[in-house]
Amino acid sequence: MALSFWRSIKRDLQAALERDPAARHWLEVVLLYPGFHALVLHRVAHGLWRRRLYLLARILAHFSRFLTGIEIHPAARIGPGCFIDHGMGVVIGETAEVGENVTLYQGVTLGGTGKERGKRHPTIGNNVVIATGAAVLGSFTVGDNARIGAGSVVLSEVPPNSTVVGVPGRVVKENGRRVDVIDLDHANLPDPLEKVFRGMQRQIDALEARVRTLERELAEARQRAEGDAPFVVPGPAKVAPPAEIREQ
Repeated sequence: MALSFWRSIKRDLQAALERDPAARHWLEVVLLYPGFHALVLHRVAHGLWRRRLYLLARILAHFSRFLTGIEIHPAARIGPGCFIDHGMGVVIGETAEVGENVTLYQGVTLGGTGKERGKRHPTIGNNVVIATGAAVLGSFTVGDNARIGAGSVVLSEVPPNSTVVGVPGRVVKENGRRVDVIDLDHANLPDPLEKVFRGMQRQIDALEARVRTLERELAEARQRAEGDAPFVVPGPAKVAPPAEIREQ
């Protein structure tokens, strides 16, 4: 158990060095990264939880929250190689399960829905990236190599090798593109609503162009009609005679 603990810590440290370009030295990560601190303290608290030392585990988790701004329930299962970048506001619920090599950005919530007991938090696969402010709510699985865009609210299962964006989250499959490495480019994600709006704008532009064409053709037709009409010289105006003349 102790060997597994230290291996997980080592992989968490390597993940921070590999995925954060600002990390220059392992000592910097150990001393200054709240995400790494939260993972270390959580692994200790999780060990206490598994030994049924629930109160002590919760106290340690509460201290970790106070120290790092990251709230992880001691019962949550987090695989090795996890990287929590910045981390402030991250919440991971009691029955959540996080796979290996997962990346979480600040403000991520792995939460439940309702007050039911039992499994009520999501299961996150391997190599998943969840961007800033995203919320994954409910008991379902996010497949391996998935990406969840910033601010998305995911309420249903996510297939592997896919991307989710929007509120509520919509799955956008990557056509035949297999994600074999961890993709951190969560700023360049497809937006299905943007595609719809762009299509509507193209239709509006086409209709406006058609209306301008019809107006031009109508003006030309009017000019031709006025040019073909015969020119009539107006005669003198007829003035009605006075009433007394008409009576004679």
